[in-house]
Amino acid sequence: FTNIINALQTLDKTYSNSEMVRKILRCLTRSWMPKVTAIEEAKNLNILPLEDLLGSLMTHELSMQKKDDDEEKEKKKKKIVALKSSLIEDSENDDDNEELALITRKFKKFLASKKKFGGK
Repeated sequence: FTNIINALQTLDKTYSNSEMVRKILRCLTRSWMPKVTAIEEAKNLNILPLEDLLGSLMTHELSMQKKDDDEEKEKKKKKIVALKSSLIEDSENDDDNEELALITRKFKKFLASKKKFGGK
């Protein structure tokens, strides 16, 4: 932004400090809207120095990145725990399935033997 502003100054197009501040705030994405609203309500944009605005935005960006990194670490921790518990549950389910299959086979043999001998 400052490179563009400096290039425009060489072409005799100058912007006031408040115009530059407003242009930067307008071009921010939707995820920045809460911060933009806070700056607009808390500070007088006519006298807010561009450097202060940029410093505030950079600080906010760093805190958002830190928060995202922390959330990502928490998700990884949760995934590991979930994976461990699901592995234990799978082995227990396998034992249950084997027992059920054995009982089912024995019951089918029992029914087959009843039919052979004419039992009801």
